[in-house]
Amino acid sequence: MGMPGLYPGQVISLQSKKVINAATEKVDTSAVAEMISRGMTELTGEKSAAGAWKHFFTADDVVGIKLNCSGAPQICSHPLVVAEIARNLIAIGIKANNIYLYERFLEQVVTVKYPQYLPEGVNIGVVGSNRSGIVGYDPKTFVEVNFFGEDDTRSNLNKMVVDKFTKIINVPNMKDHGASGVTGNLKNIAYGSFHNVARSHQYSKTHTLSFIGTLASVEPLRSKTVLSIMDGLKAVWQGGPFAPEKKFCFYPGRMMFGTDPVAMDRLMMDIVDDERKRNGAPTVWERTTGKWGRYVREPGHIEYAAKLGLGEYDKKKIKLKEFSVA
Repeated sequence: MGMPGLYPGQVISLQSKKVINAATEKVDTSAVAEMISRGMTELTGEKSAAGAWKHFFTADDVVGIKLNCSGAPQICSHPLVVAEIARNLIAIGIKANNIYLYERFLEQVVTVKYPQYLPEGVNIGVVGSNRSGIVGYDPKTFVEVNFFGEDDTRSNLNKMVVDKFTKIINVPNMKDHGASGVTGNLKNIAYGSFHNVARSHQYSKTHTLSFIGTLASVEPLRSKTVLSIMDGLKAVWQGGPFAPEKKFCFYPGRMMFGTDPVAMDRLMMDIVDDERKRNGAPTVWERTTGKWGRYVREPGHIEYAAKLGLGEYDKKKIKLKEFSVA
């Protein structure tokens, strides 16, 4: 069931005009619920939301929900989205205390105030409070590579992924990224599950091209990541993965559903790139530094991940189904 999962090369995309107010950023709870229900049933072909969720999960599962909080609180996996995901898991018999929202850094997560939105008993699992800490990472599961002569050449996998979770749901945003071009499913599950990853882009020429897919391929992360729900209610077209200024944000009001992170990221990249073009910014494929960034972008990391067997990159072979939700 791991990446590219039960539905390789397939993407369900839903858009709603009422799900988010671009002026106030208020999110409509009922629209989120409807989009998630419709997305899951369209992906699986099931008539009911419960039937769709049971395609992936049983009552005995311990589920990790991978947040994206690198740009929190300005841009993150929206609490109403992850709360609705948790409610659907509870509805099919998974105990609330067997559901974990997880991320690397405490200082990012606390800014979002997730507990105010979550069903009672759902956990928030944070590995540490800073980038250098190794506590909470598995000493036996790692990728070792020397990029720039750094002292610490090892990146270890989150211990909860190794020892606790039986399944993982990836909930990324749609964001520009100065080094990797864009950040979506692949970067969120890879860099967000390992420690000591920022070393890959210390300088203008980076190693994000190969490092993202390599990390995502590591077991058991790859096998346990069975579903991706991309939160594109709010997105970032420049300055990502953060949202340094509101002018760099836009509001697609969109969510994507699938099991293939490559296919979803390939389509997401066009959404971000089109917004960049509308704002007069260079395409993510312009691999130069200057006014718009200090890194040489590596959007080719998505195609590289495809070559590792993580999904379908060729747009002609991606089966996209698009729907509007009133």
